[in-house]
Amino acid sequence: MKTPPAPKGYNTINPFVFTKGAQKFIEFVKEVFGAVEREDAFTLDTDGLILHSELELGNSVLMCVDTKPDWPTTPAFIQVYVDDVEKTLATGESLGSTIVTRPTDFYGDTFSRMLDPFGNLWWIYQHNEVEVERSAERPDADQSAEWDASSDSLNYIHDTIMQVMPTLGK
Repeated sequence: MKTPPAPKGYNTINPFVFTKGAQKFIEFVKEVFGAVEREDAFTLDTDGLILHSELELGNSVLMCVDTKPDWPTTPAFIQVYVDDVEKTLATGESLGSTIVTRPTDFYGDTFSRMLDPFGNLWWIYQHNEVEVERSAERPDADQSAEWDASSDSLNYIHDTIMQVMPTLGK
């Protein structure tokens, strides 16, 4: 019998967030996204900082650890699907987040970005039952060098990421 690629309760990819104030980050993710903490996974290091923690979000696991004083700041970039983008953003904003990209129609979904108080950037999607046709072929180099700059939505999405990226990790 072939061993599955990931143990039960985990996916092939399980992101790890390293942050200052991991306990506050855990509470933030629970309140904003409705995550459930796996208390049996919670581990403190000898210095009292969180060495390992796990949060269940839907069918995924987000792991979190406190950064040590001499570790660099490493912001996370996380994509998450939610039932209600507006409610999620309002809750995040009430807890100190900054809305980077307001809800925007994007390939049939509603898309937004939020910078949390810990410096992590969340791509927040609300899936809509709209089918959008996408090309099955990858564009060649000449085609992919230019994208549809005539779309106000795509321009806005592009511009907001270009504005926020230089500010992260500082």
